[in-house]
Amino acid sequence: MGTIYAIANQKGGVGKTTTAVNVAACIAAAGYETLVVDVDPQGNATVGLGVDRDSAGVYEVLTGELPAAEAIRPTAIDHLSILVSTPDLAGATMELPRSAGSEMRLRDAIAPLREDFAFILLDCPPSLGPLTVNALVAADRVIVPVQTEYFALEGLAGLLDTLSLIQRELNPRLTVAGMLLTMHDARTKLAQDVEREVREHFPALVFDTVIPRNVRLGEAPSYGVPVIHHDPHCAGSEAYFELAKEVAARG
Repeated sequence: MGTIYAIANQKGGVGKTTTAVNVAACIAAAGYETLVVDVDPQGNATVGLGVDRDSAGVYEVLTGELPAAEAIRPTAIDHLSILVSTPDLAGATMELPRSAGSEMRLRDAIAPLREDFAFILLDCPPSLGPLTVNALVAADRVIVPVQTEYFALEGLAGLLDTLSLIQRELNPRLTVAGMLLTMHDARTKLAQDVEREVREHFPALVFDTVIPRNVRLGEAPSYGVPVIHHDPHCAGSEAYFELAKEVAARG
């Protein structure tokens, strides 16, 4: 049975998509069948894996037009597949709340895929709206990227409250796999202070691995590949390899 991870934080620009794409690629490189589900209408994970947004994807799965297994598309990377985000997915944020039980749509749709994939990673949009709720209800664990800047700390308490609510009301098996410090520049006192504060407040939750600011991480999506295929020896690649190991070790 595969494990489902949601990559979530209501704040934008904290590295959710970068984390989803690169952790998935590292897991796939180890030979595990891995699936990325692009739940963000912006479709950055889809583009970042070099896949066109011109076919059926998450929207058709959520509306019941197509079984998830039929919407899966391969990527150019061995053992890595994707459920794409199409422009239509933006409409789901308005359509889903209109129907009873809509929070369970994604969970029910991708549950059968656990038999085919060892890891399923859900790339969430930068909000706590219906799509993110669907992802959190579907997930076993959630990874929370946290940018090491002051404003990134804002809203963490609200996110954890939301996770607790979903655990209590909709998905009791959901746990926090860990908080991931991203875009870290160890040369700055601000980054050091934010890291210290997050580790002090959430000592059991923060991953040991820290994702540095790295030019190659920013370049890789423009080539439609994860950073480990763009520059496997850069600091960003090495960090995501270590994170993938840590995620696997935490179970």
